[in-house]
Amino acid sequence: MGKERIKAAIIGAGGIAQAHVRGFQEHGDQCELVGVADTDRGAAERLGAQYGISGVYAGVDALLESTRPDLVAICTPPAVHTELSIRCMDAGAWVLCEKPLCASLEELDRIVEGEERTGCRTASVFQWRFGSAAQHLKHMFEVGSLGSLYTGVCNTTWFRDQAYYDVPWRGTWKSELGGVTMGHGIHLTDLFLWLAGDWLEVKAMAGTLARNIEVEDVSSALVKFRNGALGTVLTTVLAPRQESYLRLDFEEATVETRGLYSVSNENWSFDRGERRPADPPDALTEQWSALSTDVPGGHAAQIGHMLADMREGRRPSTSGDGVRRTLEFISALYKSAFTGETVRTGSIGPGDPYYAKIHGGQG
Repeated sequence: MGKERIKAAIIGAGGIAQAHVRGFQEHGDQCELVGVADTDRGAAERLGAQYGISGVYAGVDALLESTRPDLVAICTPPAVHTELSIRCMDAGAWVLCEKPLCASLEELDRIVEGEERTGCRTASVFQWRFGSAAQHLKHMFEVGSLGSLYTGVCNTTWFRDQAYYDVPWRGTWKSELGGVTMGHGIHLTDLFLWLAGDWLEVKAMAGTLARNIEVEDVSSALVKFRNGALGTVLTTVLAPRQESYLRLDFEEATVETRGLYSVSNENWSFDRGERRPADPPDALTEQWSALSTDVPGGHAAQIGHMLADMREGRRPSTSGDGVRRTLEFISALYKSAFTGETVRTGSIGPGDPYYAKIHGGQG
């Protein structure tokens, strides 16, 4: 791809679309927003007027044919993500799709087939990976500065009332594609799995305790990683005090982040604990503190990486195997919760009901 600005478009003009628009505008030297489409044309017109987007469409085909975008952000309700991702790739566009990317590992394989056929790529929005502190921590772990990872705690404790679920497409397997595990905890869960490395097996429980929905409103899992580390993953939308909390206990330090929907450097802490030498100055703490940039883990950061991937012809890190690890973990969590089994990585494939449907046909 040349040095000309990348043409970007948006499908779906709901609330999350604004985060994408602002992200694209932050990289206005590299990309240009050329259109927005929504089945509610009025919503598309309002978004276009608010942000100066000239191309406004009620249909996806009209958007793709008229603007011929290089990159499309899909911001619709989840049930149509797979279909739209493939349609956009067939039209010659790369895709950045809101979570959950798709309804199952089978659908993910359809997306990968579309990538192979078209040469385009579809990436899931997993924006927390792209914050400067997360990137810095990932590098320190990979080069061995932190030693072994021993334990991890991943808690998404949010609150959503019944009115939130009274929106017609929420709270069902068919239209929302899952409960809190798939739609809410997926952000922090993905960050945890990305930082910790390949997972090996999971043992889980899930329940619908308070909301009038068919999907779960709470889930809890134990996970074992290939490197031997053990972790817990708790997700709920029944917590009066909301928080996203991640703790990683490495051989050399404890690293934590506390936030809600986005985290920047100030949300992270690095503690050497009992291993901190009093004298001379602690070189490892200095290495952590050498982080000089403060990029929040948000849409703008991921869009910046996506634009660079497009220019370099590189597979985005949240596409292909980079998204499969997280989607497979969620599939395994549901299978374990509904069957009582401990589920190992790589065990869910064609012929398994949890391959065709992430919940295995429950409900």
